[in-house]
Amino acid sequence: MKITRRGLLATAALAAPALLLARTGFAASGTLKAAIVMPGAITDHGWSQSGYEAMGVVTEKLGIETAYSEKVAQPDHVEVLSDYARRGFTHVIGHGGEFQDAIDRVAARFTDTRFIVTNGLHAADNVSTADFYFSQPAYVLGFLAGRLSKSGKVGLIQAQKFKFTNDTLAGFEAGFKIARPDGAVFATWTGDWDDVAKGKEAALNQIAQGADIIWPTMDSATQGALQAVREKGVKAFGLYYDAITKWPDIVLQSSILDVKSLIVALLTTARDEGLTGKNYRYDFNNPDVVRLGTFASEIPADTAAEVATLMSRIRSGQLVIEPA
Repeated sequence: MKITRRGLLATAALAAPALLLARTGFAASGTLKAAIVMPGAITDHGWSQSGYEAMGVVTEKLGIETAYSEKVAQPDHVEVLSDYARRGFTHVIGHGGEFQDAIDRVAARFTDTRFIVTNGLHAADNVSTADFYFSQPAYVLGFLAGRLSKSGKVGLIQAQKFKFTNDTLAGFEAGFKIARPDGAVFATWTGDWDDVAKGKEAALNQIAQGADIIWPTMDSATQGALQAVREKGVKAFGLYYDAITKWPDIVLQSSILDVKSLIVALLTTARDEGLTGKNYRYDFNNPDVVRLGTFASEIPADTAAEVATLMSRIRSGQLVIEPA
């Protein structure tokens, strides 16, 4: 069985060969060396590019020697991860939950290496995982969508079903229903993270059903969805970065899940304290990693204030957003 980018699902593995490059800098005391193995290209404007850029920050700001491999297909996971361990890298990141099985195998052989799985499923003695509290920002954007939608119909577009996307959908629907109990959330899975045409088709279908706010959560395929939003004169939310900076005419707000900052924070902990065999989860109490973006100027001040209050309640623990 071949495995998806972020979850353990049957799908086609990336066929492009692995490209191994190294980027070195002044090593931190304790000879910490970190490598990242990524499923996609470092120019995907999404998941893999953020991981690649994070390693540049790690080299520049933390003085840690880093290396990366991009476009690594699932059958090559074990060999690429093992190669970094053999070469003396102390911390090896499998960037996505699809690396979990390979890291479980490799970690048992290289017990002196610390392996990390972003969006991983479970930890072990020398395996750490790290993820976002996905349902928190999804709940807030759902609430905002409920307040802003004129039709009472909004859409969420995702690539595939697994824990990350399930948590996102559950949070988005729950927040929306608080603000718009009589409204409807359309959920679509395209089956592909990068197919721009599929992303556009999914958005057009939701808009045809009356959705006036669309939240696409793929990688390159998101661009197609946003093009459809622009063409049809409706609105959108962004993901991972402050999308209003690139789509100022259509984006209302964004859930910033800062992959770059997550990896930098994790490796800072590795340098300063050391990592243990547990999951490191980042939420609204870690604003460098999880936060909202810029409110569009058309959003009423009282609505923005409601969102701020909602986030404060979540941060304090007064309001707990349960995962799916």
